[in-house]
Amino acid sequence: MSRPRILVINPNSNQLVTQGLEQALKPLDFEGGPEIVCETLAEGPYGIESQADVDSVAMPLRRLVEGDNSSAAFVIACYSDPGLHVCREATDRPVFGIAECGVLTALARAETFGVIAIAPRSIRRHVRYLRQMGLMDRLTRERPLNMSVAETASGEGTLAKMIEVGRALKDEDGSGAIVMGCAGMARHRRPLEQALGIPVIDPTQAAVTMALGTVQFSHQ
Repeated sequence: MSRPRILVINPNSNQLVTQGLEQALKPLDFEGGPEIVCETLAEGPYGIESQADVDSVAMPLRRLVEGDNSSAAFVIACYSDPGLHVCREATDRPVFGIAECGVLTALARAETFGVIAIAPRSIRRHVRYLRQMGLMDRLTRERPLNMSVAETASGEGTLAKMIEVGRALKDEDGSGAIVMGCAGMARHRRPLEQALGIPVIDPTQAAVTMALGTVQFSHQ
């Protein structure tokens, strides 16, 4: 019998981000469990860094999900959760957004959370989403790295900058947990958590963990 598949979609076209996701998700790809496949949305922008970028990938994501008859669950691996609701309309299989799952996981680990964003303009978009979720009273603050998606995935000094921002979120803002606000940050989760001494949530790991549980229980 073939293993059920969880499809993790990187909505930007940067293959380095997808490779980082594959590395970050390896501990969840265990024998006997669902197969975890990471895929790059070829028509996506190189980085999703504006509302226009978010909107531009919604329908391509829907077409991908709608045309996939093999996957048992889908994960949209961008912290803006682009196309989440139109993709859920396109299938009766579960679709997970990493921002939603990352924040919910942080709330299970601490009373308050902070978010590391890539840039200041991302923060407005993220805060609007958290307000819609009714979670503003648990957010301490969101602080930017002032970097691009590509830089967070491959740039020199990314981890050092994340530690600096993470310490400010912890020490100055009172965050009990940190959510990394970009899928391109995936490879930095463990060293960042070790440096800060509080839970650090990689939202893609959080979403795939939820998808894995859902798929496992539905096939047992």
